Amino acid sequence: MSAQPNRAIAWFEIPSVDLERAVRFYEAALDTTLRREDFGMPMAVFSYDEPSTGGCIVQSPTMEPSSTGSLVYLNARPTVNATLERVKRAGGKVEGPAVQLPHDIGWIGFFTDTEGNRVGLHSKTNE
Repeated sequence: MSAQPNRAIAWFEIPSVDLERAVRFYEAALDTTLRREDFGMPMAVFSYDEPSTGGCIVQSPTMEPSSTGSLVYLNARPTVNATLERVKRAGGKVEGPAVQLPHDIGWIGFFTDTEGNRVGLHSKTNE
């Protein structure tokens, strides 16, 4: 975990009801592999290199999935549209088309995962 003073986010956790279902979804949707860990509760960690910000999917009795809580934006590779297509195939629900942001900030899109969490996506381009 990285707690760099110049970052707004040090770590994130996306709650799950069924960790294995959530891991299958995120691995398929993001075309990646998550590393399973247990720090007193089961979790699956997204791949990241220090000093980048990391995060995980977690199954905890004190956390529950939500479509109205905090919103995490994950990197969409290679594009938001490509990732949204994988989200659909993995069983997630896409919430509208990708949206281009002003000032060359990039593109964003939104989906609801298999656990009921609303999650954002971001990429610099969408081509």
